[in-house]
Amino acid sequence: MLRVLGALLREDVVGLRSRGTLVERPDGPWISRGGLLLPVRPDGFQGDHTARLPLLVRDGAELTSFDAVLAALRDLAEPEDRAGFDAFAEECRQTAETVRLHDETRSDVLGALAARYGDDPADWPTLALDTLAARLDHPVYPTARGRAGLTPAQLRLYAPEFHPRFTLRWVAVPRETVTFSGTLPEVWPTLDTLGLPQLTDTHVPFPVHPLTVDAVRALDVVVSDVPYLDVVPTLSMRTVAVVGDPSLHLKLPLATSTLGLRNKRSIKPGTLVDGVAGQRLVEAVLEREPRFRERVLHADETTYAHAGHELLAVLCRRLPSETAVPLAALLAEAPSGRPVVDHLADRYFGGDRLAFFEALFTLLLDWQTTLFGYGVALESHQQNVSVVLAPGTMKLLFKDDDGPRVNTERLGYVPEFDDPRTFTTDDGPVADVFTTITLHLCAGAYAFGLGDPALLDLVRDRLTEAVERLGGDAGAVLRKRVLEATRLPVKAMVSAGTLLSKERSGAADVNKHYTDGPNYLLRAGS
Repeated sequence: MLRVLGALLREDVVGLRSRGTLVERPDGPWISRGGLLLPVRPDGFQGDHTARLPLLVRDGAELTSFDAVLAALRDLAEPEDRAGFDAFAEECRQTAETVRLHDETRSDVLGALAARYGDDPADWPTLALDTLAARLDHPVYPTARGRAGLTPAQLRLYAPEFHPRFTLRWVAVPRETVTFSGTLPEVWPTLDTLGLPQLTDTHVPFPVHPLTVDAVRALDVVVSDVPYLDVVPTLSMRTVAVVGDPSLHLKLPLATSTLGLRNKRSIKPGTLVDGVAGQRLVEAVLEREPRFRERVLHADETTYAHAGHELLAVLCRRLPSETAVPLAALLAEAPSGRPVVDHLADRYFGGDRLAFFEALFTLLLDWQTTLFGYGVALESHQQNVSVVLAPGTMKLLFKDDDGPRVNTERLGYVPEFDDPRTFTTDDGPVADVFTTITLHLCAGAYAFGLGDPALLDLVRDRLTEAVERLGGDAGAVLRKRVLEATRLPVKAMVSAGTLLSKERSGAADVNKHYTDGPNYLLRAGS
């Protein structure tokens, strides 16, 4: 409840922030709005204030349940927006159930991971670290652990936080409906293997996630009764790693939503095209910036297939062989009770957590500001960026770059993205993605998540150095819009993802809809 109230305040839902009045009471500050009272405290990370207690007071009555709190806020909403509050209440209930399940299974799952992979997460494979990351809350979205429509039993069978192994289902799809890119991996079965030899000349085999089988039965496919290919879910639940070849990931549509009901986990064919375009764009910049060639890696996402439907698509992602640590796992709790980052610092940085983050922020911010100089900002949040560590070296591994913002005037050409929302001729939208993704989620979130002022100083100093290194008019834009701005863009994910329709929010892209918050990079008195 505390995170939900904080997000609703941050996003100014029903004018809590803009039309509320800050009042001081004996126990601390409160915000008063429309007969409601919300206890708050100063925040600083993406919001001036956040919820202090998990309650809302209405006419003297303390409201503590999701239903009661959202019903009270719903009464202040415009009539056309009220259904979104009901939907968000259900999203909150699902997430609360998932969190309880995580709490109940924590000891068993962490114990099983330690028994299988050892006591030190610095030795663990990426998939085991994904399990820890999946049990950690998102830095911003309050109900990120919920998945619409899935039961606890389904989560145990297929969700990354339980580190399960399962077998994919397959369908036969008419050959003429399928578009291929690249060469399918050797693990692909034949229709004969799948018990459908009579379709060999007319159809091709297509993998389907077990949770999606029922949804595709109504399409022009033949469902095989023979499960084939053992897999383990990655942090992105719809993406699975092949047990016999963990560097091969298959991204498959899921008939569910995460990070908002409008954030569906199906796969539109155009996003596969855009994944290749994003990879090619990164590779083109690396060709021009040789100092990053050995330190910035990108997954190969050029192999895919689709049958023109968002539930019939597959991306065959090939990762470098090195074990990578997703940024999303750094603050996750290891079996020792310590965060994963401390184990990595022990192994590679002499136990100095600050030295680990200095290496990370130096490379990450140098690379991302360099991309900005080309007019590019990647949607490379904590799930899509990993660190590859060896004694004395750190590399960054990127994947899933199908949703960037590109200023084609600065880049000098128009890359081959399918989604027209990718393109702009202005630095503003590119700077917004840089700020909300790279700065907030991949840097600031660690300083505030660990409550370490020294880390915030490190973010500020390394970004300042990177901007100065970039120089020119691009550096001037980042200095003005990020380092020196009074307010910074902040994602309004609940509003765009669930509470409001696209018509009401005006969000062309639910992942790039913003409000604003204080600039935590500014030093006191500046």
